[in-house]
Formats: sequence, C-alpha cells, structure tokens
Amino acid sequence: MYSEKRTAQQQEPFLYFCTPNDLDLRYFLDLAYNGKNYHGWQIQPEAISVQEVLEEAMSTVLRREMKVTGAGRTDTGVHAKQLIAHFDYDEIDDLEKMKFKFNSLLPKDISVKKIIPVHETAHARFDATEREYEYYITLKKDPFQYEFMHLLHRKPNVQAMNEAAAILLRYKDFQCFSRNKTGVKTYYCDVKFAQWVERDNRLVFTIRADRFLRNMVRAIVGTLLEVGYGKIEVAHLHEIIESNDRSEAKTSAPAKGLYLTRISYPYPLDDDS
Repeated sequence: MYSEKRTAQQQEPFLYFCTPNDLDLRYFLDLAYNGKNYHGWQIQPEAISVQEVLEEAMSTVLRREMKVTGAGRTDTGVHAKQLIAHFDYDEIDDLEKMKFKFNSLLPKDISVKKIIPVHETAHARFDATEREYEYYITLKKDPFQYEFMHLLHRKPNVQAMNEAAAILLRYKDFQCFSRNKTGVKTYYCDVKFAQWVERDNRLVFTIRADRFLRNMVRAIVGTLLEVGYGKIEVAHLHEIIESNDRSEAKTSAPAKGLYLTRISYPYPLDDDS
C-alpha cells in the first residue's frame, strides 16, 4: 500500500468521466474480496493473489490479455470491502452485463461491485487521496465470525487505546510499524484519523491516511492492544514511533480482522455523475 509521485502532466486537471465517443477508454473497478485464500492483492511468484485471479477472469471474458492496476496492495489474508482498480478496454455498451460476466467467472470470494468509465488519464493508485482501514475485534466467541474477526477473551482499556491512537496524528514517519525490506523510498504517511469504537461486544478500529506501509495497520493495532492491556504506557508510543525500529513496536494483530474499507478520490466514483 504505497503511493508514487505523478508526473507534471498527470497532475494537471482533467475531465473525470468519458463520453460515449471516446475511443481509448479507461474503467475503474469497484471490488470487494475475502482475503482468506489469497496472498494479498498483488501478483507474486508461486502464490495466488486477488489480482492474478481477477486478470485471468477478465482475460477470458474479454478474449485478450488484461492487466489491472490497483489503488494499493493488501497483505496476505487481509480483506477488502472496497478496492479500486483500473483497466483499459474498448467501449463497453452494457456495464451491468459486463459486471455479470466478470462475476460469473470469479470465485465466490471476489466480487466486482461496479464498473465505472473514467477519463483516460485517471489512475486508481496515483489519484487516490485517502485510504481507510477498519480492524474488527470480537469480545464474544461467535462461530460465524471467527474467520473474520480477532477474538479477545478480555476487554482492553478502550480509552487508553484512543489516547494512544491520537498520538499517531502527530507523526509522519512510521518506519517502526513497517515490515522490513519492503523497498519503499519513504516511510512518511499522513494519518488523518485513528479511533476505536465499541459496539455490541465488538471493538472497531478505524484509521485513515493518504497511504499505508506494508503491515502498518496490523502493527499499530497490535501495539495499541498492548496499551489497552496496560503492558506499555500511552506516552511510550512516542518512543516507539521515534525509534524508527520495527522491533520496538509490538506483535502485529492477525490479518483476518483487517479490512480495506474505502478509497477516496478528488472526483466522484459514480458513472451517473
């Protein structure tokens, strides 16, 4: 989950949506998936990914090799309620029919929710201004949710965790929460919101930022839970972040409780706009 700088040409204002007469069309896909059976979003050698399965299905339907570009990447086992990706193709006369064809070939754990015509310079990753993740914890054993939430047998101190979460907004460098050797050029992220909410025997952590590092959200959740259980003081989070050392942060929370929930753009993702 990272971003790169766009060229000056790509940063110029543009019209957002295509007209029926455009010849070289670009489309956004609004996707959702259960990440349990996948080694993340991005294609990788000798491991099945959501991107690989999606491209294979689309290539079969459209009868030519298709490539899609996602707004970011999710780690192994992480879910997505919304991930935006783009692809280029000829004019599609019936978007609903095409969506049906894609979904017919995709496995049950991957869904195309919408196909949206956009301008040919629109970019799913570079144009994204904000990503949102939610982490779900259940405080009650539930046989229908154990694969999708992290079960805790003892409730942590939510107020203390929120005090610690507020500290995140005061920093930009989050190397301490990043997986090592990811090859990123910068560990800077602009965290705009981070908060825990308790609902019906569940704890939900929501965090929004312009970008995220690999393993960042799960490492943050694991560290905040240590605060909630009184194993580290709220103020100690300053030292952890300023250390720039992953070993100073705590064990990452399990992937099954993490969901990519929203990708924001400076234009509406609505083909009827």
